[in-house]
Amino acid sequence: MTQAQTPEETASNWQDSMIEEGFANLRRLAAMPFIAEKARKVKKGVTPSEVVYEEDKAKLFHYISDTKPKYKTPLLFVFALVNRPYIFDLKEGRSVIAQFVNAGFDVYLLDWGVPNQAERHLTPDDYINGYLLNAVDYLRERCDSTKVNLLGYCMGGTIATMFTAMHQGLIKNLLTLAAGIDFSTREGLINLWTDPKYFDVDKFVDVVGNVPAEFLQNAFTMLKPVQNLIEKPITIWENSHKEGFIEDFLTMEAWLNDNVPVPGEMYRQWAKYLFQQNLLVQNRMPVGKHIVDLRKITCPLMNLLAERDDLVPPSQSEPLNRLVSSTDKEMIVVPSGHIGLSIGGYAQKNVWPKVCDWLGERD
Repeated sequence: MTQAQTPEETASNWQDSMIEEGFANLRRLAAMPFIAEKARKVKKGVTPSEVVYEEDKAKLFHYISDTKPKYKTPLLFVFALVNRPYIFDLKEGRSVIAQFVNAGFDVYLLDWGVPNQAERHLTPDDYINGYLLNAVDYLRERCDSTKVNLLGYCMGGTIATMFTAMHQGLIKNLLTLAAGIDFSTREGLINLWTDPKYFDVDKFVDVVGNVPAEFLQNAFTMLKPVQNLIEKPITIWENSHKEGFIEDFLTMEAWLNDNVPVPGEMYRQWAKYLFQQNLLVQNRMPVGKHIVDLRKITCPLMNLLAERDDLVPPSQSEPLNRLVSSTDKEMIVVPSGHIGLSIGGYAQKNVWPKVCDWLGERD
């Protein structure tokens, strides 16, 4: 049984705590002037790369390794249109791309670029059956391979899934991360915000043209308003004197705030056909002259989803495994949020090495 403190001991402990917190605040204040300078030095991508193909704003990056690739089939990374793709290669020890490069894969990434108002009429067909198909064809020729491996994250996972359904003969293995497939769920706030009862997407796009990056950023912020607007400033103040924390925080914030506008027509069709009409799971999703039929996917599938994902709830991603015709398919639920699925410490240590092995076995 712990003996109760005397009033003198309580007062002494309180005084010690006040002094300790006072010195901690002085260290925090001393660190604040240097945060802006550190923010300007944040790197965007750490693995050496080169641009090997360009089309309009789109660029195809090849990641350079010191050793010859162990596997012949090229691996192509596809990300969303709303953020920069360097989340795949954020920093040392937090890079999905480095995991695959070090495992012996020949790795490429398609960067969609930043559209201007002249490109506001670009559609899903332009991106999927245009830029992505051309990049895949280029890789097949460059690598002397009949097929490629495709890895898509978030909106990029949905795009990769659609592409595979329309061009199954070109894809050897499909890997998806937090890919929105079934939008009937009402777990995510974005599903509620895009409800046609409250949101006239036609009028919105007709007025703004390209959907501004600021609009998208504010929407993502309001998914977790307390965490983003209240808890985050408190957290950075409490840890501002910790060198490792500040580096990680600024790197993550640089990416989170590096949003990209989305072509108006792309946004219109994405919102109407997926969020509002949920046509993908019905095998009725129109993409140019094609209708996406998920049953046409027969290649091996690795479907990864985040248990605590607020942007793409697991219920949106889980149905993919039962909608495809693949006999070789696996699903991994990672105990993380949407971003932690790729760069989180748990995923980097426990998930990505297994995924590299899974893909290697199928090459």
